[in-house]
This record gives sequence, C-alpha cells and structure tokens, in this order.
Amino acid sequence: MAPGPLPTSALPTHHLIPSPAGRLHLVEQGRGPLVLLVHGFPESWYSWRHQLPALAAAGYRAVAVDVRGYGRSSRPAAVDAYRMLDLVADNVAVVEALGEESAVVVGHDWGATIAATSALTRPDVFRAVALLGVPYSPPGGPRPSDVFARMGGDEEEFYVGYFQQPGRAEAEIEPDVRGWLAGFYAALSADTMPAPAAPDPHFVSRGGTLRERFPTGPLPAWLGEGDLDFLAGEFERTGMTGALNRYRNMDRDWADLSDQQGAPITRPSLFIGGGADASLVWLADAVEAYPETLPGLLGSHILDGCGHFVQQERPQETNRILIDWLATLPDHGSIRRSR
Repeated sequence: MAPGPLPTSALPTHHLIPSPAGRLHLVEQGRGPLVLLVHGFPESWYSWRHQLPALAAAGYRAVAVDVRGYGRSSRPAAVDAYRMLDLVADNVAVVEALGEESAVVVGHDWGATIAATSALTRPDVFRAVALLGVPYSPPGGPRPSDVFARMGGDEEEFYVGYFQQPGRAEAEIEPDVRGWLAGFYAALSADTMPAPAAPDPHFVSRGGTLRERFPTGPLPAWLGEGDLDFLAGEFERTGMTGALNRYRNMDRDWADLSDQQGAPITRPSLFIGGGADASLVWLADAVEAYPETLPGLLGSHILDGCGHFVQQERPQETNRILIDWLATLPDHGSIRRSR
C-alpha cells in the first residue's frame, strides 16, 4: 500500500515576515526547537534543501531564510543597507516573527559570518552557532580593503576586491547568470575545481574577469540541472547587486564591530569545513585559534574530499554531524513566547 500524504507540519512552507529590510522570505519545516539556516554567496534558502527535511525528522523547527538582497526577500537600494549588523537584526526579526525566544543559528559561507556575528552580538537570542565552510575570525585586525589591496600583487586582483566597485561584477555576471553560476560552483566544488597548477579562480587578472578562470566541464555532482535552473532563475529575476553588496560593506563592518575586537563567541559552537576548500588555507590560523576564539566549541570536522559547498556536496554527513551536535544542546529553544 502506498504511503499517504505527509502531515502538513512535515512539509516545507513558505512565509514572508516583516524585518528591518522590509520583508524576509523563509522556508519552514518541522516542529520543535528553532534552527535558523543562513546561506552564503551566491545561493538562497534552497542551499538548505537537504537539511530542512532531515532536521524536521529529527524533531526541530528548521527555517531557511533568503538573506536580504536574495530571492523573495527585500532588496534595499542603498549599498550600506547590507552591513553585518543589519543582517543580524534580520535574524533577530525572524526569531521574533516566529514567536520564539531563542534559536540555534547555522550558517554557510557569508552565512557563517552572519551566524557568528549573531551569536557574538546577540547571545541572548542565539543560544548556539554552527559554522560551515568559513571559520570564525574575531572582529579586528587590519582594515579589510587594505588586506585585499595587497593580495594578488601587480598582476592579479583578489575576487573580494574585484567585487567592491558597484556594477563591475554585475557587468560580468548578469548577461549569462546561469553560465556564470555553473562555473563558479564548479570552481569551488571538490570534484570539478581546477587542478592546483591552473590559474586560481579566486583571483582576476588585471583587466580580466573571474569567469575566465572557471572550469568549463560538467557540473559538480551535487548540482543537478534543475538545481542550477532554480538558482539561476532567482538571480535572473533579482539581479546580483543585493548579493554583491554584502562584500561592499566589509570596511563598514570593521568599524561597526570595533568594540568587539578580538572577542570570542562563548555560546556552544560547531565547525564543519571541506578539506579541499581554500578558505581553510587562508584562515588556517583562525582554526588553530579556536580554543581561544570558540571556547564553547563542541566539534570541529574537516570533511576529506569536500569543497566549499559543504552541506550540498556532503548532505548526509553534514546532517548527521548537525543533528548529533544539536542533541547535545539544552532544549530551552523549544519554549515559545506566549501570545
């Protein structure tokens, strides 16, 4: 006998909620303690499509958000509307709109930095944090724009610096969003990334484009044609500026968070990284500093043969690690604010 339809609570549902950005789009599945999932660049709530049902089945209220500037969430026009503290305020707005008092926040790529800053600056709301792909590095240090200017030397430009000028990267990406995304995802995925001897796709030749260094072969194994169609369709509709404006606020973040210079995250934490991800090379010192910067760290996992897109390249392994970690946390996040 074929199984009947799933109960409504077990199916993903889409919502629009008010936020400082205007509105945020989120996808919710399951009941229980709230787990907020925050994507990176250039992605969407869809990046968590494998985690939503797994977390719901494990007894959690999983919520994947479109970060401001992406998908069906609002896209403020001002560049400085994408500073880090604004994104933290959006996360807080999600928790409040869902009638919760607290949440565990999980982030990948830029979402990892948003999640980390949420736990750092609002530990009253975010009771634990999991970081995927990008290690935690406390605020402080040199001004980011000064760092980017030194990377690459005279012949090359680091991609983060390339993204700084409004309109510049958009002119490369938007004429063929689908093709550009396919190349970007392939460049950072373990099974399709360029050989070590090839030009590094994280850098741009002076006067060139990022796309010139992307691989041109098959899609990564984790990315089906339908997945690429969905992601490309989102950016074809919205444009790339909202997503890229996150990069254009790094100096503002540096100033905004100056009072948190060197501050550790004391809430329980987790890190999952890909062994083939360049982020672990650039930020190796940050990982080594975890005993001081993440004193509540309950697990650090490096997945061999995995690239940057951890939860999509290795969904089952990521789900197991996340669910095992969540099970060690206090369950007070399940207490809902009375209405």
